[in-house]
Order: sequence, then C-alpha cells, then structure tokens
Amino acid sequence: MAHIGFVALPAAGHVNPTLPLVAELVRRGHRVSYAAGADHAEAITATGATALPARTSSVRPTGSLHQMLLAGVEICRAVVPVLEEVFQADRPDLLCYDVLTPYAPLLAHRLGVPTVVTVPTHASNDSFNLMTLLIPPDYDPTEYVAARAKLAADLGVPVEPPTPRRQIVFLPRRFQLAGDTFDDSYVFVGPTLDQPHEDWRPPAGRRVLFVSLGTVVNNRPDFFQAVAQAFAGTDWHIAMAVGDRVNPALLGAVPANVELRPYFPQQNVLKYATAFITHAGMNSVMEAIARQVPMIAYPQTPEQTANARQLADLGLGRVLSDGADLAVTVTEVAGSQHIRANLATMADDLRNAGGAPAAADAVEAALAGAP
Repeated sequence: MAHIGFVALPAAGHVNPTLPLVAELVRRGHRVSYAAGADHAEAITATGATALPARTSSVRPTGSLHQMLLAGVEICRAVVPVLEEVFQADRPDLLCYDVLTPYAPLLAHRLGVPTVVTVPTHASNDSFNLMTLLIPPDYDPTEYVAARAKLAADLGVPVEPPTPRRQIVFLPRRFQLAGDTFDDSYVFVGPTLDQPHEDWRPPAGRRVLFVSLGTVVNNRPDFFQAVAQAFAGTDWHIAMAVGDRVNPALLGAVPANVELRPYFPQQNVLKYATAFITHAGMNSVMEAIARQVPMIAYPQTPEQTANARQLADLGLGRVLSDGADLAVTVTEVAGSQHIRANLATMADDLRNAGGAPAAADAVEAALAGAP
C-alpha cells in the first residue's frame, strides 16, 4: 500500500476527472490524501480519500488575465508552505498534481517526491502548447515572469516544474490536438466518468435539449433568454442550467416547456438528451460523447473555443455562429446521421481508452519507477 498525494486547482473541471481515479486507487488498497479546497471536500471524502484542509475556495475568473496570473503567484506564496507542512508530516510516496494548478509543481519540488501530472484538457508537448490558446499573443508577460521567478527563488526551487513519470490525460488520443505527436509518457485514458447519483426524467414524449454553459463562465442571462424564446411553444423540453449567478427574473417570462435550474445532474440529463448546447468545456464534451449526444458549441473561453473547433472538425456537432439561427441549427444537428455515426465511433474510443482503471495502472507504474 502506498500513500499518494493529490493536489488540484479547486475547480470542478480539474477535480472531478480525478475522483474516479482516486476511488480506484483506494479500492486497490492505496491511501490517498487530497488537497483541493473546502468546496470539494465532501466529494473527495466520498471516494475513500482524506480531504486535506485548505483555505482556498472554488475558482472563478476575476479581473484581467494579468491580474489573475499575478494573483496566482500570491496564492502560491500562501498555499505552498501550508501544504508542505501537511505533506511533510505525512510524506507521500508520489504526488499527483493537476497540470494547471500553479502551486502544485512548486510543492512537488519542495517535497522532492516523484510526480504524476493529471491533465483534464489538451496536453502540451513540443508540437502543441495549450498555453498558446489561453494567453493572447499580444500579452506582455514580463511582470508575471519576474514575479514567478522571485517566488521560485524565495522558495528555493527551480521555476520549471519537475519531470513527471507519467502524464494522465483525461481524453482519448484522437480528440487531443496534435495527438499523434505525444510519446508513451502521456497516457490517454479518456474520461473517468463517475456513476450519476441523482435521477432526472423529462416529460414523456418530448425531445430534450440540454443547455449549460458550465460552472465557471456562465453569467449570460441574454443567451439563456434567447434560447428560451427560440424554443417557446415547440415540442422540445428545454433543461436549462443557468448557474448560480444568473437571476431568473432577468430572463422574463419563462415558457412552459423550459425547465430552469442553477444546475442539473448532467450525466442523467444527457441520458435523455436529443441535443446539447454546451460551452464545450472538456468534461461536458467527453460526457456528451459517452452518451452520443450531438453538440452545439457556444464557447466562452479560448480553451473552450479550441474544444469547439475540434468537436466540429471531428464531426461531433457544430459551433454556434449566429444566435438568430439557433433553432434551425439545433434541429439540423440533432437530426444529422453523419454526426451520430461519428459520435458512435468516438464513444468506442472512449470505452477503449481504459478510464479510471487505466489511469490507476499508470499511477502504479509511476510508483514502481517504470520508465
């Protein structure tokens, strides 16, 4: 039995993909300690792992990219000493950390333990770098680079992250941008989908359109109102997840065929969905592929835009370009046999990638020191 530490950014898109992996490691007899903020403690504990105390709460974008990057440096300065003290008192044999969690590689250096990186979105190598999607080409990083270098110097660690023994990527290789350029140190396991715990059923005899812009960048009452009005009085049942920052009163009179909630049990709704209007977050895209639900992508961030283009290029749906044609686009995508055939093929890729057991195999290989 090994003690495995996990560290992830306190955001659903970074924590949730790892939870079935953690549950599988616990099932195999390993002990897991997980630091991901108080908001995720209950879900972590449910896997059988120990949720470590942390002062951070779930991440939401605030201010400009520059402000967020500099704030990330200060978060590292506060969080690394706290987590180091916890892990030094109960030293892990291996540290698994999320690729976009800024304090995790600094912590790994301080602990001096071998690492595995978990990647909930597109992985990066010499041929493709995810950061080129996230950071505008005209951004001047001088101040951020200097702040990051000073932080690393203060902590006595290199700026560059330690070399991981494995990178576990939670998508199939065929969905990965430049997927054929990645070597065997990258393990493409596909989504590690957990079993849904809450049931949801639509009214009988209705086609279901699921609408969600995810859990982070979703404050778009104008968009939700446009969708509701586009399908008012139709034979569609609209399950619309508007998030926790949209005031339903801003949407006006909600048509009778629109079911409005802050959030839905997404995997359950996708069981019944005929089509899915999505922000194209990677978790949502993978869950839709697993259920073979045609997608209409309405991305809100650069990363989501890349996912949207990839799903369109692979024939799994379309990118919404004009809200005026929303109802027409949804109807065409939902009825496309070409899209459904492509979804069936990609769903096979997901199943064959191995999921949580394959991810756990990769962690155990890293524990054993396998190249």
